[in-house]
Amino acid sequence: MDNFFANFLDDYFAECDEHIINIRDILLTIESQINQLKIENSLLDKLFISFHSIKGLSGMVGLKEAEELSHEMESYLRLLREQKIRLTAAGIDALIDGTTMLEQVITAYHTQSTLPDIGSIMSQLTNAFSEKMPDEEESLSIKETVENQPVNSVAIQLTTIALKPAEQTELQLALEKGEIAWQFEFLPGQEKAERGINVNTIRERLRAIGKLIHASPKIRENGDVVFNFVVTTNVPETSFAGWDADGLTYRTYLIKEIAEKPEKLTSLHPTSPLTQTSPIINATGSTPSNVVRVDLTKLDELMRMVGELVTTRAKFADNLKNLKNKVPAAELRTLRETNLTLERQLRDLREGVMRVRLVPIGEIFTRMQFVIRDLAKESQKQISLELYGQNTEIDKFVVERMLDPMMHMVRNAVSHGLESESERINSGKSPQGKISLRAATAGEMVVIQIADDGRGVDVEAVINQAKKQDLIDSFLPNQTIDDNTILDIICSPCFSTREQVDLTSGRGVGMVVVKNTVNELGGFITLESEKGKGTTFTIQLPLTLAIADALIISVQNQTFAIPQSAVREVIQVPESAIAILENNELIPYRGQVLPLIRLATVFNLKNNNETPTNKEVKINQKFGKIELSPAKSNLKLIVVGNGVNAIAIAVDQILGQQEIVVRPLTDSLVQTIGIAGATELGDGRIVLIIDTLALTRIANSAVKIKNYPGKAG
Repeated sequence: MDNFFANFLDDYFAECDEHIINIRDILLTIESQINQLKIENSLLDKLFISFHSIKGLSGMVGLKEAEELSHEMESYLRLLREQKIRLTAAGIDALIDGTTMLEQVITAYHTQSTLPDIGSIMSQLTNAFSEKMPDEEESLSIKETVENQPVNSVAIQLTTIALKPAEQTELQLALEKGEIAWQFEFLPGQEKAERGINVNTIRERLRAIGKLIHASPKIRENGDVVFNFVVTTNVPETSFAGWDADGLTYRTYLIKEIAEKPEKLTSLHPTSPLTQTSPIINATGSTPSNVVRVDLTKLDELMRMVGELVTTRAKFADNLKNLKNKVPAAELRTLRETNLTLERQLRDLREGVMRVRLVPIGEIFTRMQFVIRDLAKESQKQISLELYGQNTEIDKFVVERMLDPMMHMVRNAVSHGLESESERINSGKSPQGKISLRAATAGEMVVIQIADDGRGVDVEAVINQAKKQDLIDSFLPNQTIDDNTILDIICSPCFSTREQVDLTSGRGVGMVVVKNTVNELGGFITLESEKGKGTTFTIQLPLTLAIADALIISVQNQTFAIPQSAVREVIQVPESAIAILENNELIPYRGQVLPLIRLATVFNLKNNNETPTNKEVKINQKFGKIELSPAKSNLKLIVVGNGVNAIAIAVDQILGQQEIVVRPLTDSLVQTIGIAGATELGDGRIVLIIDTLALTRIANSAVKIKNYPGKAG
């Protein structure tokens, strides 16, 4: 029973989450229909079913606060659906605030923390709905109609359910023994509960007459929660007489129907509409869902096992190299073919697991719509929100971790970025401010942008505040101010340009959360701002954190791995092509110049056998002229990044390409700038993984080139 209830709770939380996502989408849609005589019935029906379903499920798990909230909002929707009232601004506010409180209650129940007080929200709902609520007699008649629903009408909805393979085996064994299979459906209710009739007592009653093969909850189209059971028994049908009075209907389990009716195929998508994804909801009332919910921790474990297989295959491939002179050529060829086949199959397995973990980033964007709606009311600003790339997919774990950072950045855009209506008009702008959320994939990275068309970052105010907090020396050793320097200051703990704290910002913790979260996820954040025009924050995050293709390189006899998703090109240039500008090395690259990063210098690697080379470089800064020394050798370079963030990394050798398992370095004592983690190669060596984003940050902080007049090379 404990396992049964635990599994039911898992379904309860997942089901409520999908209902709340659905509710939010619809509430934003119907908000534009305030004070209209009639609202689209299909939208109200979906809202009604979602609230009714949450109410029923919450009642089953004993969460009365959620049950009461859902009931109150369901009552208001019923009046809207019957056109007895019009949707008002107070009504939509109450529905939105009630939905937020409903989510908080369910989350608190899930985390076993103290439940929030729903008193104020219930009062808000009562004030918004009380004038138009039906009288008590009408409500009672509706309740009696539901409770006294004829048994036959319930039995009509009793449809054959599909069994799992193990359950089908049990059923077959029982039928071979001459037993009969019966399907029961239990419809709970308040009156039955008062008599001690609930799902637990029904379950024990069925166990007493035979073998209970299957048990599962289901929600009907009208939102009623019912429980299905399949039992095999030898007792006569007369033993079930009178059970209909306890809400239990039955019929012979129709095995033939399962063979004749194929399951309806639905797309596997964690955030698809409710009727496509729920394993316990049947949208048509006749065919089972083809979707199974899987806990994210189980997928993490599966990915870990795939990673172990990748490492084992790499060891197998490495051992093949030692068999070249020990095994006949024909046998060695067969082993190599087997290795290639295994590599391809593991890659397919890895991609398949990752596809299961991916969800649309629109899951975050939808929540931001409610955040901006509330902020617009608090700040008295007109705000429009533009969304791009909502279907861009990213790892579910990353989505959950990025929810708070995105909320902080949106709040900052409203509080610090967008001007007041009068300010915008005086500066020649539209009175309505604009915030844009964009997402797109670039290779194995996802790029997220949060942009506004506000006042831009006040660099002078940031610098002055940084001086007050003694941050200026640590961030501006050369007194060079650029967007990256400003970003570093903004992301400092307790930093804020706000003199007073309000509900939106001013505490100086938001951007710290953003930076730390992005760094922990192996990502990178940049800032672009223009005074009077607006600000854009760009976040780059890896699609997956576990397994990646990589280039294996060597620097000063040390081996490293560079994620292939970050590699733009591998080139070779002569030493004579290097230019020096303000003590920074540059190389020509396709009509532009790139900062040059030497890993040996970054990681302070030395090789005693190295012969030093001296380069004489003369610079005429007035005319942008660069004079270079003659070529002495060629450099192997790996170009990473895009646009202004592109850099060239100098390495000694490129040893090959390999699929690696990324192991993060969680010990703070061994964390180093420029190192993203570690991995194990096929020969058992542990090598460090280069953090190309961090190297890009180092390079761009060291040299900022705009409209460079000279042409290197």
